[in-house]
Amino acid sequence: MDLEKRPVEPRQPEGCLVVAIRLPVRIVALVLVVPVRMAWDALVVVGRFLLDTVLRPLGRALLWLGRALFVWPLVGLWRYVVVPVGTALAWLGNVLVVVPAVWFFRQVLTPVGHGLARLGRGVWAGATWVAAGIWAGATWVAAGIWAGATWLARGIGAGLGWVYARVLTPVGHAVLWLVRYLVVVPARWLYTWILAPVGRAAVWCVGALVTGIGLAVYWTVRVLIVLPALALWRWVLAPVGRFLAVLAREVGEALGHAWRIAGRISLAVGRFLATLLRWIFVEPVRWVYRTVLTPVGHVVRDAVLRPAAEAARAVGRAGRQALAAARETVRQARADVRRALFGVPRERETASRREPRPLGTRTLDSSTTALTKD
Repeated sequence: MDLEKRPVEPRQPEGCLVVAIRLPVRIVALVLVVPVRMAWDALVVVGRFLLDTVLRPLGRALLWLGRALFVWPLVGLWRYVVVPVGTALAWLGNVLVVVPAVWFFRQVLTPVGHGLARLGRGVWAGATWVAAGIWAGATWVAAGIWAGATWLARGIGAGLGWVYARVLTPVGHAVLWLVRYLVVVPARWLYTWILAPVGRAAVWCVGALVTGIGLAVYWTVRVLIVLPALALWRWVLAPVGRFLAVLAREVGEALGHAWRIAGRISLAVGRFLATLLRWIFVEPVRWVYRTVLTPVGHVVRDAVLRPAAEAARAVGRAGRQALAAARETVRQARADVRRALFGVPRERETASRREPRPLGTRTLDSSTTALTKD
């Protein structure tokens, strides 16, 4: 949302055609849009009323019903059936599977695994010793074979070097000289003095031919297609397009203007109907409530309801007192019967819960000897 005001662009001067189109289009649009806008506003009001009074309470009721029928039973099933059953199954699985498996692993598999590991280490040590001996013998044999192969390869290399230096090099130089003067030099002369000029002439002829054909096609297409299409666009399509654009713009602006005016008309009609409804129904009902029902209600409350409530409270208090007296009488009668049948129960000696007093320390005033004892 742009908070800054945009500069108002100056409107361009409009022609008589625009002014002539604008007024009837706006009148027709207003006549057509006002019923649609009023129907739309009525549907909006009805929809909001239905949403507030029917759909939302119905949705809340369906939500509560869904919770009562699905969520709460599932929660109770999960909390009071699935969880205890799962806990019991987990305990049984631990006792019947995990504990025996752990005991079997510790008491059986672990000793067997240690024995197999020791056996494997012994076998591996023996195999390593045997493999080391075989590797040492193979290494010695391979070293002898490698020395012989190296000596033989050196001899063959020396012979091939002598053949390359004394035979192949002169023959190669002679072949290269013959290829150069019998093939390369004649081919270069043929390309320079025959093929290149002929190719340039052929390229020039083809270029001139293509240029002429292109110019002929260009002027043919321009005269037969481009110029008629340009004239059609400039003198027919462009004016018709401008007219249709002006008409569409004016129709759009007219519809927007008519929609806004229809909204104000619909608002005024709605306020009038609301005021009429208030003065016909609401105000009489409010007057009856204030001037008739409220005083009558106050009289009924003060003359009937409050005395009845006080009488009910007095009756309740009398009933509670009677019940308390009856309970006390029954309690005393039961005590008298028990006392007559079984006698008075002995009173239990209550043990003193106090801590024993510590003995006083000896002083000059008090003594435990026979001479100083009073």
